Amino acid sequence: MRPSLRILLALLCAIPTLSLPAQDSPYEVKERVRPPHGWIQHSKPPPDHTISLRIGLPQPNFGVLETHLYEVSDPNHSRYGQHLSKEEVEELVAPHPESLNAVNEWLASHGIQEEDISHSPARDWITLTIPIGLAEKMLDTKYHVWMNPTTGDYIVRTTSYSLPIDLHDHVDVIQPTTMFAQFKPYRSFIVKSDEKPLDINTALGTLTNPATGLVVDASCNDTITVPCLAQLYNSTGYIPSARPDNAIGITGYLGEYANTADLQQFYAEQRPDAVNSSFKFISVNGGINNQSEPGYEANLDVQFAFGLSHPIPATFYSTPGSPPFQPDVNTPTNTNEPYSDWIDFVLSQENLPLTISTSYGDDEQTVPQSYAQRVCQDLAQLGTRGISLLFSSGDNGVGDGESNPTAQSCFTNDGKNQTQFIPAFPASIVSVTAVGGTENVAPEVAVSRFYSGGGFSNYFPRPSYQDEAVSGYLKALKPGTYEGLYNASGRGYPDIAAQGDRFRIIVGGSPVSIGGTSASAPTIAGFIALLNDYRLTRSLPPLGFLNPFIYQKGYAGFTDILSGHNSGCGTTGFNVTKGWDPVTGFGTPNFGILKDLVLYA
Repeated sequence: MRPSLRILLALLCAIPTLSLPAQDSPYEVKERVRPPHGWIQHSKPPPDHTISLRIGLPQPNFGVLETHLYEVSDPNHSRYGQHLSKEEVEELVAPHPESLNAVNEWLASHGIQEEDISHSPARDWITLTIPIGLAEKMLDTKYHVWMNPTTGDYIVRTTSYSLPIDLHDHVDVIQPTTMFAQFKPYRSFIVKSDEKPLDINTALGTLTNPATGLVVDASCNDTITVPCLAQLYNSTGYIPSARPDNAIGITGYLGEYANTADLQQFYAEQRPDAVNSSFKFISVNGGINNQSEPGYEANLDVQFAFGLSHPIPATFYSTPGSPPFQPDVNTPTNTNEPYSDWIDFVLSQENLPLTISTSYGDDEQTVPQSYAQRVCQDLAQLGTRGISLLFSSGDNGVGDGESNPTAQSCFTNDGKNQTQFIPAFPASIVSVTAVGGTENVAPEVAVSRFYSGGGFSNYFPRPSYQDEAVSGYLKALKPGTYEGLYNASGRGYPDIAAQGDRFRIIVGGSPVSIGGTSASAPTIAGFIALLNDYRLTRSLPPLGFLNPFIYQKGYAGFTDILSGHNSGCGTTGFNVTKGWDPVTGFGTPNFGILKDLVLYA
């Protein structure tokens, strides 16, 4: 019997103790980081260059919200599925009035008035746009332009900032300051496909998955399509409704645009009954969906997530911000990383898709821990409201294993420059579901053309919902395996997996084969949207935060993957084993079994 989640074994994110502010308090360093590997100091930004600062205030009642999150997500709890409203969540994460007053007084001392700032609906975030010169004075710091020679990108950041001592307890985080992460799509191996039209009705023989007994078209070993996934994951014949209280969402960043003409061509090939249907486009912070620039990542995400879940209503979010700075322009368009803008936006919305997939991320160590904790808390709010969040686990194995498992570039940023496995973010967050990658169909194995991201967080302790599964995996490891290279007490990821290579999509009117866990996450999202449909049509609430269900009951609806590993950092990484492992999690979905499990959860 799996343990109940009613007793929490660890807090999701720590909350600081509050103290009263004092006037004319001396400054003290609030946060200091080392620039991640690959970034070099380039120049000074112009003092009149504007920057949009986001100030996160402590959420003193977050522990109460966390309790709600676990109770409404625990299939063994009497409150399972009783998700909170937007207003109820905002009440729980609202800052203490003393924190608001202290920060407002500090801002006013620098000439910034109430009309110069904006608040999140819960008032736990304050945003203001000011010149760099003023930001440097307020934070007792110096900003620089930093360059990444590998990518050619520039960002405006500092490696430390300070606040008045008595303001420290009233501020969790201020960004952009020490945040060097650049969220990138988790995709790889883009190759032109056969130009011949795909005929999904022409069988080339069949294969039988020995783990499930399911029969799959033999062509699925070479080319993954919507019908292949339906066969492999046992959803063939299920016809979902188009009810308006269910929807699936895809996030888009970095100039990745979802092309509607390509979607129609994709539907004509792989989902003919979906032809002439499309998605709702939502612009976040001025994001566009340029139809003359189809994106490989955006097209992959929308074509498969929406192709698998049709006719469930679909949404594509576009958030701008790439690259954030050009050193020869005084006023660049955006100095924030775009992920913050998306979180701000969705938390302010009353109605959201019940399933949202994100295929972007970066190394955990490029993200300050204070910021990572706030993202954890923000995403927990969405889970408490009944939203299922899926994130790709990454394509670099345990660190740098995308194409060279013998490389030795997994270095820590703590000044010791030690070799260490590098977890991915946001996949390492405990309040989301991370998705690894597989390939082949008879049987499925961990993907090998790239390596499924997986391992253990250095920021987030192992949550109670996965304690039994992860402890079992670690106990089975040979003593001393990778000692010192990973945090054995950290949150293990991924949680589950799906096919991640040789996906046939349409880009610019031509077929393309693409791989990456950025294919796996939208695939899982499509099936979660189907499961939500199944529950809603039976007057049951949506699944919401998935992990407590997966680790207590849902694991029985996933097919265990038994072969493969995830190389990186000069090692072969972790091995796939029976049960949960940090390569493929509990394995890949069997929709037919999961339908029964979610019905009686």
